Amino acid sequence: MKYMYLILAPETGKPPPAQLMEAIGKAAQEAAKSGRLVDMGGLAPSAMGARVRLSKGKLSVTDGPFAETKEVIGGYAIFEFDTREAALQSALDFMELHKLHGEGWEGVCEMRPMAGPDGL
Repeated sequence: MKYMYLILAPETGKPPPAQLMEAIGKAAQEAAKSGRLVDMGGLAPSAMGARVRLSKGKLSVTDGPFAETKEVIGGYAIFEFDTREAALQSALDFMELHKLHGEGWEGVCEMRPMAGPDGL
């Protein structure tokens, strides 16, 4: 089953520490070699984005940055795992990289199974 990880953190305006990015890169290479990593990426600052909202039948656009947001999605990864337990352990390992190399980084890795043509 495919699982998506959404990384949420306060938007600081600073790039992540280089040692954290190196550790993530190494882990991503290992996951890609094993066939578990489907796709991953970081997101540009919210100031470069926009939100398109549908409410009461009307569309509206809000340009970033999104001041009312305490945390933003900073990145994502899609993995293939046989079990929820394996996916959860991988998310724990990923957050451990942040603990070890993130210089005080705080945030959330939301792990969710992905629905497909055959459902969950």
